[in-house]
Amino acid sequence: MKILLAVDGSDYTKRMISYLGAHRDLWVTGHSFTIFYAVLPVPHRAAAFAGPDLVHGYYEDDARVVLEPVRALLAEQGIEAKAVHKVGHPADEIASYAESGKFDLLIMGSHGVGALKNLVLGSVATKVLAKCAVPVLLVR
Repeated sequence: MKILLAVDGSDYTKRMISYLGAHRDLWVTGHSFTIFYAVLPVPHRAAAFAGPDLVHGYYEDDARVVLEPVRALLAEQGIEAKAVHKVGHPADEIASYAESGKFDLLIMGSHGVGALKNLVLGSVATKVLAKCAVPVLLVR
């Protein structure tokens, strides 16, 4: 099974990884994993002022800061994963990548770094559920 792990570096990302480790018999053996992070775009005027090289460097650094610790935590659980990042709104990018990559399952935290905005269910999770045709497992 191809499994996409949507991450943002929040506590809910860590909970998702702990869940995978605690349920190794269900999730780890025989599956391929991809870690996905959506980098928020730099506003157009700021990008024009900063220049393409600086903006590209920012996107790469932001992705590295989130993806490397997640990859390390997964490795501790014995899970190898490919890491991918895209620039754009998280809900749109997650849903699009899950579908275009023909993933069998998307796993993500129920809340992200902006958890106070939407206390019952995170706004990104809500939008992904509405947009994505791939089955989604939310971890609280």
